Amino acid sequence: MTIKSRTLGLDVGQRRTGLAVSDSDGLLATPYTTITVKTPQEDIAAILAIAREEEIGLIVVGLPLSLEGTVGPQAQLTLDFCDALRAASHVPVETWDERYSTVEAETRLREAGVAPSRNRARLDAAAAAVLLQSYLDAHREPDRGPGMDAAPHSD
Repeated sequence: MTIKSRTLGLDVGQRRTGLAVSDSDGLLATPYTTITVKTPQEDIAAILAIAREEEIGLIVVGLPLSLEGTVGPQAQLTLDFCDALRAASHVPVETWDERYSTVEAETRLREAGVAPSRNRARLDAAAAAVLLQSYLDAHREPDRGPGMDAAPHSD
């Protein structure tokens, strides 16, 4: 029997960090909350407290690569934050390309009748959910229907 745990997605920003969590099956990411950025140590403590509370087994941090896929100044700051988070965490920490996650989150919020420009914290949590969902979708095992575990046979 496999023990399933939830995944925490982070959209790290200069003012706020958006958080999203997955269900224990790793199928669906949901916006969770935002934390106001203070110091890296305080931010990490807040993230790890949520990870404990929500029984998180993996933390995925959105990496803001440039459009060309290179590491720019903001991505380097995020990588440095990830290093500090890994050092303080008992939970594995991975990065995931977050290009376009905020644009997609804005589109989804507008479609739901929410003005993203009026609620930046909600947008940050929604962007975390978009990047986490992308990660979950890319790492999902192919669906194996009933009987698919048996070896094929020929008549």
